[in-house]
Amino acid sequence: MKCYRVGGAVRDQLLEFPYTETDWVVVGSTPQEMLDAGFKQVGKDFPVFLHPDSNEEYALARTERKNGRGYHGFDIDAHPDVTLEQDLERRDLTINAMAMLDDDELIDPYGGKADLDARILRHVSPAFAEDPLRVLRVARFAARYHHLGFRVADETLALMQQLSRSGELKELARERIWQELAKGLGEISPEVLLQILQSCGALPELTPDWANSLDEAVYSTMQRAASLGLTTEQRFAISCMNVPAASLPSVYAAIATPKAYSYIASLYQSLQPLPSSPDNAQALFAALEQCDVLRRPEWLQLVIGIEEARTGANYDLYRNAAHAITTVSSEALQAQGISGKALGQALREQRLAEVEHLLQARET
Repeated sequence: MKCYRVGGAVRDQLLEFPYTETDWVVVGSTPQEMLDAGFKQVGKDFPVFLHPDSNEEYALARTERKNGRGYHGFDIDAHPDVTLEQDLERRDLTINAMAMLDDDELIDPYGGKADLDARILRHVSPAFAEDPLRVLRVARFAARYHHLGFRVADETLALMQQLSRSGELKELARERIWQELAKGLGEISPEVLLQILQSCGALPELTPDWANSLDEAVYSTMQRAASLGLTTEQRFAISCMNVPAASLPSVYAAIATPKAYSYIASLYQSLQPLPSSPDNAQALFAALEQCDVLRRPEWLQLVIGIEEARTGANYDLYRNAAHAITTVSSEALQAQGISGKALGQALREQRLAEVEHLLQARET
């Protein structure tokens, strides 16, 4: 039995890029031997185990053979005779097909180090085209490493185009699609994720309404949002800002968008245009109400954060107005005998008055 560090930990160590997880491949062992050594099995499709002390993942070396469509259409062989080189050959990119022994000796049968140095994302073998999820994974890696000068190899992009045309992307579970998209949106250059998926035809295949709405303004705003540290929810909302409102539900359904994301995207679009200096208190107060600022103040923060990234303007007026209306209390009105619907109306009027006072003070 031999254990090798593999994949992302090796890649990012060589890149001097931060990473938090280490994966291992075990060569020459069986599931029973792993269990006898104290490992806990967690894999369903193939044997993956958790180390009893570190809790890191240890997978038995395996090969895969295509036997159907989609992400799960594979026969898995994790026999003890499977070699490290065979295990690495099934991986997606050469930079992910490297391994290390404990002494940091590099095992690199497919030229991953050379591609790492050349800043190229290149597939390991033609078997790349057997797994449609790899289209999304490559786009995600492109978004992660774009700032370091990485690009997708022409021949790999051609295979991604082939996969997109094949229709197999639609065989993927929508939840798997969302997982990759969400990870990519959280990377350093999220706009590159969408640009790559556009260029290979994947995004039009998955959701044409989203694909047709993207333009340079969306891409540049996404990049500013990333540089400002905006959340993935905000970045997704930006990516959808040109989608026709009537088409948003079909976009969300096509990629299994979680409610936390779809709500902010729809809310942001419904508030457009959102001027940094509203003409009157009614318009400013209406925006606060639409964001449900008293119960969910974070929604307003997400929306105006997007606008600040898009326009470069300052939206502190909305923050100050949100704070002002929270100072209005119901106790004094109740002491006057006001209750029921009348109390709700009186509270609303006082809150609007606070916003009016704020605008008047700002003008003076």
